Amino acid sequence: MKNYYSILILLIVLTGSSCSVSNYLPKGEKLYKGAVIQIDKDVEVKESNKSLKSTIELATRPEHNKFILGFPYKVWFWYKIGEPKQENGFRTLLRKKLAEPPILSNRVNVKAAAENIQSLLENLGYFHSTALGDTINTKQFCKAVYKVSVKPQYHINEVTWIKDSTSTLLPLLEENTKINSLLQNGNPYRLSDITAERERLDAITKTKGYYYFHPDYLMAYADSTIGDKKVNLLFNLKRMTPIEAKKIYTIKNITIFPDYSLGDYFSNSNELTVKNIDGLTIKQNSNLFKTSLFEKSITYRPDSVYNSDLINGTLNRLINLNTFKFVKNKFDTINDHELAVTYFLTPYKKKSVQASLDAFSKDNSFVGSKLSLNWKNKNTFGGAEQLAVKVYGGFEVATADSLKVNNNFRAGTEASLKFPSYAIPFLKIKENSFYPANTAITLGYEWYQKRLYYTKNFFRLQYEFIKKPTATTQINFAPVSLSYTNAMNVTDSFYREAAINPSLLVNVFAESVIGTYLSFSKFAERKKHHWYFNTSIDVSGNVAGLITGAKSYREKKILKAPFAQFVKLDIDLHYTTAAGRKKSFANRLQLGLGLPYNNSKALPFSKLYTIGGASSLRGFNAGTIGPGSLQPSALNRGLYQIIGGDIKLLFNSELRMPITKSLSLAWFADIGNTWTKDTLLFGESGKISKDFYKEIAFCTGTGLRFDATILVIRADIGIPLRKPFLPENERWVMNKIAFGDSQWRRENLILNIAIGLPF
Repeated sequence: MKNYYSILILLIVLTGSSCSVSNYLPKGEKLYKGAVIQIDKDVEVKESNKSLKSTIELATRPEHNKFILGFPYKVWFWYKIGEPKQENGFRTLLRKKLAEPPILSNRVNVKAAAENIQSLLENLGYFHSTALGDTINTKQFCKAVYKVSVKPQYHINEVTWIKDSTSTLLPLLEENTKINSLLQNGNPYRLSDITAERERLDAITKTKGYYYFHPDYLMAYADSTIGDKKVNLLFNLKRMTPIEAKKIYTIKNITIFPDYSLGDYFSNSNELTVKNIDGLTIKQNSNLFKTSLFEKSITYRPDSVYNSDLINGTLNRLINLNTFKFVKNKFDTINDHELAVTYFLTPYKKKSVQASLDAFSKDNSFVGSKLSLNWKNKNTFGGAEQLAVKVYGGFEVATADSLKVNNNFRAGTEASLKFPSYAIPFLKIKENSFYPANTAITLGYEWYQKRLYYTKNFFRLQYEFIKKPTATTQINFAPVSLSYTNAMNVTDSFYREAAINPSLLVNVFAESVIGTYLSFSKFAERKKHHWYFNTSIDVSGNVAGLITGAKSYREKKILKAPFAQFVKLDIDLHYTTAAGRKKSFANRLQLGLGLPYNNSKALPFSKLYTIGGASSLRGFNAGTIGPGSLQPSALNRGLYQIIGGDIKLLFNSELRMPITKSLSLAWFADIGNTWTKDTLLFGESGKISKDFYKEIAFCTGTGLRFDATILVIRADIGIPLRKPFLPENERWVMNKIAFGDSQWRRENLILNIAIGLPF
């Protein structure tokens, strides 16, 4: 689409530019073509001309129209399309997509803009700088020219407070100006830093009881007469500061209405049930909520000093219970130093049912459908416990000729119970962090049939704690993670294949996993740079191994099935940065290391690392590459539950470029593979060796992403450039690219359609 626009615009420029837009402009008006900034800076100014121009442009208004080869093509479209007759008609759409209204010379006020430039430079510490503005007119265009004389930037010499009050507030402000202040001696003078410092000091006062304080009550004076391009900053409280803003307030009482609703809620206030516990007064129409819920959620008590951190923490904890639709607090002054706090909480409907029907296609040549029925209770035991029950069923039909009769069917159920606290038997942990801790208990069962070969049963139980120390950090800890798998109705067809390849029997072996899981994730944003980091460790069978003395493969059993023993370490790192105007450069590194030992020779199938597909190596379909130099056949994909390895390396990189507001283009490169620790599953070809780097796959491609607001629809086309399953000296296949060959296209142009970005 972008190429189409470019060709169309070029044709207009070459063949139609003689139809000047000046014919459409109002009489006496010209089209504004932007500003020219001429800088004359003092020899002491260290800032580059380029940086100064970028700063000064912020004060030059208006912005000019878009031009190509000197032609204002979008304005031309504006006039050619004409005034729409209907608000939502086709002409309105064309104007919105192709055109923009003209920026006329009557909107250009160079005198006012020059004053803005001078004010901007003053606010940045370039005192005594000057700016003059003028215009240059041609037949149909107008340009603004600004001549700017930039003087040296002033720096902060010291920050002092004028003490003219006996209030306890001034010493507090002065003390905190010396701690983590944004206004450090030697820093450049910037008005924005002074404003930010006022906001910072205001936030501090709010944690010390000064409920009515406001940053506007702080006055800052700049003394630039001390010489040597330095400035002294003097702070003081404004004379108009009200007496209330200088007082410390305490909490007198806390009242909660946990089933509040709009309308005539208080008309029958005499019927409200009132309970007083631990300094809290709870009033509700029924005993819908336990009082213990608010003991844990409200992080402060009567007689405590007003503290905005605790107030905001309480609001956040109540919101994150996911039980209340609306959460509002109200503060009333009781006397000259006390506050009454009231919480109005409107709960969600307690129970809900949701059904969903999904259709999907998989990278392993299967298409199918899944029907789910979800029931949820948002307040199961009166303490905002979330009970969710899901029942589902689905099927997968193979589209590849070699797999067509091997259809898959699944059905299952899962129940999860989430507590808004640490739910540990016989142990009570007090915590009042900004984000409430959660405990989740999950129990699930799935029946899965690979029609030609076997049927499997999966049982799962997990007991997990979720903790958010900060808004950007999360810790998940599952001290108990159990699963059990067994197979039944194994067909003669499968056993005939297993007679040829005995490793296939692993697919129908019963196995139990008794493990512990811990993960840590964090994300950070620094201007144009975005980071995400996650690391986890998954350990299974270590205690069981010590108790049973397991030493060799499938030697010991628990629940009548050999238990898995492994240690699994994962690292997932994402980094995205701006790459020019509106472009971004996104990268991801995934490292996975699974070490099966003693009672295991390979990770359980549910723990194996897989590679290939829409969010991995996009030049290879899932299940068609790896581990190692293996190229899985269609028969392999039909027989094995999962094709993967114990070790994984994956690196993705892509450049994302917008085409329109909703459509963007991406160029990507993917590198990686998986390997096994042992030869049990896929023989020597899958086992890792010292030459593992020779088995790394490489692919590239391009894709389109459509942002439909609620989701992103993605289509990527990948091309393999290095195929690790080929003979070692033939793995690079760039010299075999042949877009004109239909056979090559069928084998090497891999289309991936997915929802959401790949990483």
